[in-house]
Amino acid sequence: MTDLPPLTLYLAAPRGFCAGVDRAIKIVEMALEKWGAPVYVRHEIVHNKYVVDGLRAKGAVFVEELDDCPLDRPVIFSAHGVPKSVPEAAQARQMLYVDATCPLVSKVHIEAERHHANGLQMVMIGHDGHPETIGTMGQLPKGEVLLVETPEDVAALDVRNPAKLAFITQTTLSVDDTAGIVAALKARFPAIVGPHKEDICYATTNRQEAVKAIAPKIDALLVIGAPNSSNSQRLVEVGRAKGCAYAQLVQRATEIDWRALSGIGSVGITAGASAPEELVNEVIDAFRARYSVTVELVETAKERVEFKVPRVLRETA
Repeated sequence: MTDLPPLTLYLAAPRGFCAGVDRAIKIVEMALEKWGAPVYVRHEIVHNKYVVDGLRAKGAVFVEELDDCPLDRPVIFSAHGVPKSVPEAAQARQMLYVDATCPLVSKVHIEAERHHANGLQMVMIGHDGHPETIGTMGQLPKGEVLLVETPEDVAALDVRNPAKLAFITQTTLSVDDTAGIVAALKARFPAIVGPHKEDICYATTNRQEAVKAIAPKIDALLVIGAPNSSNSQRLVEVGRAKGCAYAQLVQRATEIDWRALSGIGSVGITAGASAPEELVNEVIDAFRARYSVTVELVETAKERVEFKVPRVLRETA
C-alpha cells in the first residue's frame, strides 16, 4: 500500500439541515405514518434529490400541481411556501392538506400582508422563478409585489407611490448581496420600510459565516447541495468572494472532480440547509480513500432552533 498524500479537511459548522428542513421532512414521514401511503407532496419538499428519493421510497408522491393529486389523499405543501391560491383551492375541493412551509418563510408572508393592509406596495429581493419567491409574491394580489434581483433592477422599478413602499427578502439569499440591493432601495426611495430584522434566515446566515471562517485556510471548497437549492448556491458564491479559487457545488461524492483537486493540501466542506449529514460523511469517506485525512471542525455558531410540526400530525388518529 503506497503512502497516501496528507490532506486537511476543514468541516464548517453549522452546515446541513436547518430546523425548517428538518420539520418539513418530519411532516412527510409523520403523514405517511398517520395516513399510510401514498401521501402527495406539491413540489420537492426540500431541494435535495437524496432526501426526495428517500421519501419517495417510503410512499410519498411528488407532483407539480394540486390538479395532479387525488381528492381522497393527504397533500403536503413544500417548505418553500405556496401562493395563497393553493390552500384556497385545496379547501374548495375539501382536500386534507398539511402546510410544511418553513415558519421563517411564513413570517415573511405575514409581514407582506401587514404592509399591504397598511397600503404599502412591496418590493421583494429574490430570485425570479424560485418556489419561495413565487409563494411569497402569491400572498398578495398581482402587481402588489415587485421583484428585484440586482441593484440595477432598483433603478428600473416603476412604483405606484415612492412614499408608500416596503421591502422583504427571500430567506435563502446571501447577506452581503442583499446589502447592496437594500442600499440601492434606500437611496432611491428614502421612505421605504424594511423588516425589523433582515428576513434572511438564521441558518442561511450561519452557514455563510462558517464558510467565511474557513475560506482563508483552504485551497478548495466543496459545498454539498442541489443545483436548484438557493442557499447552497449562495455558499459557493460566498466562498469565491472570500478568495476560494476553487469552490464547487456537488450533490454527492461521485460528483467530485478529483483532477481539479490534485496537488492541494486543504479542502473546506460544508452543506446546504437541505443536504443530510450522510452525504457529508460520504464525501469525507471518499477523501479518506485517497488521502491521509485530518479533519478539523470550524464552528462559528451553535444552533438550537426547533420548529414544532402542525397539530394535526401530533394528534393520534
